[in-house]
Amino acid sequence: MTKRAIIQKLLERHEGFSRRQSETIVNAMFDAMANVLAAGKRIEIRGFGSFGVKDRRARQGRNPKTGAAVPVDAKRIPFFRAGKDLRLEVNGQEDAAG
Repeated sequence: MTKRAIIQKLLERHEGFSRRQSETIVNAMFDAMANVLAAGKRIEIRGFGSFGVKDRRARQGRNPKTGAAVPVDAKRIPFFRAGKDLRLEVNGQEDAAG
């Protein structure tokens, strides 16, 4: 699903919104999420999953074309961990608790 498709779904659910308003809402949400992750904090959406940031240490990599050793800098990587409800839905299973 693309950002455009998310905006379209929002328009379908809330017919009172204009396309520009829907786009502003979606962009504001993504911007807020990016700012939280950039600050090194975690985002948790119950029933869906959580977003976080992992620190990767510096390491030696390889150039796949030449095989030469290449230094790879330390970096921070965003990641997503699906929640239990989302995993069950994706797998087509009913929740065991209810």
